[in-house]
Amino acid sequence: MSHSDDTQGSERAGLSTPVGSRRTFFHWVTVAAAAVVGAGLAVPLLGSLVSPAFMRRKREWVDVGPVDTLPAGRPTQLDHVTTVRDGWLEAKSQKAVWAVKQAQGEVKVFSPICTHLGCGYRWDDTEKKFLCPCHGSAYDINGQVLGGPAPRPLDVLPSKVEGGRLLVMYQDFKSGLPQSVEL
Repeated sequence: MSHSDDTQGSERAGLSTPVGSRRTFFHWVTVAAAAVVGAGLAVPLLGSLVSPAFMRRKREWVDVGPVDTLPAGRPTQLDHVTTVRDGWLEAKSQKAVWAVKQAQGEVKVFSPICTHLGCGYRWDDTEKKFLCPCHGSAYDINGQVLGGPAPRPLDVLPSKVEGGRLLVMYQDFKSGLPQSVEL
């Protein structure tokens, strides 16, 4: 092979491009663009599927009855059906609350669960106090502890009056603690 053949071969090699290099480049650009578009569509889709699992329970205001039928100064147990949304699960359950209409017309609503160990309590008309049958806790009409092992007053539920109707947002609280902790 002569020197001129060698020079001519290297010139041809320098002028020619490797086969498929442009095609390979455009292939990778297309794949990268498709990945960006795919990720842009997948992130919101996955977020909408997974986010309900991380959401805290959503509660709504529940109508428990007319305010004008509540006797002033006498606790009344009000039953209602509430819907609780927890992630993808939607459950209806029957609940009760204790409502006390004050002389001024304000209404205070208590959770029906004793703060000691989570038992249900009742109003005793003769003794004029709430009594828990489990361990003897007693509360006055304002929910303050009168006796027994209860660590705190009765838990007060959010409530409001709209159009003469009492609306309550039911909440569950952890029993046995000196302060209210919502579950």
